[in-house]
Amino acid sequence: MISGEVREKIEKIATEVTQREGCLLYDVVFSGGGGARILRVFIDKEMPGGAALEDCANVSRGLNLLLDVEDLIPGGQYHLEVSTPGIERPLRKPWHYRAVVGQKVWIRLDCSLGKLGIQSKKYMGHKQVSEVLQSSDETGVELNLENERLRINYENIERAHVVFEFGADKGQKKKASPGKK
Repeated sequence: MISGEVREKIEKIATEVTQREGCLLYDVVFSGGGGARILRVFIDKEMPGGAALEDCANVSRGLNLLLDVEDLIPGGQYHLEVSTPGIERPLRKPWHYRAVVGQKVWIRLDCSLGKLGIQSKKYMGHKQVSEVLQSSDETGVELNLENERLRINYENIERAHVVFEFGADKGQKKKASPGKK
């Protein structure tokens, strides 16, 4: 894999390229091993419909050139993929959650809901929840679960993503800007 320092440099370069192309850097994921290593860069836009194929192609060209010049990624060959995070986008950073307040999200926790204070016996032992995100700040999120307010700190979230609901009107919400990480 790559070190934290290399990841930071890649994110800095990717941020510069995406901003130059009028986009936002959503996330960077490096995976695989050997000849199957992949650097995935996810971009978005603060407008209905988000980033388009042309945006992905432009960011890919610019980023590919800079990554080749900088030669940041050790270990030889890798593949660069630039895409959008999709409709069931993963949620990893506080601004990701702020951007989807009011939408349904799925969250897998590192502990049971009971340990986070849920009193309902129906949910006490659950480690996953799928509900509308009520609010988000720099330390965590809040959901309503059967009229109980559930506060979840980011440190307790193992994985999370938006839940696509067919027929729901998603074009009404304005995305939050990324601000600081």
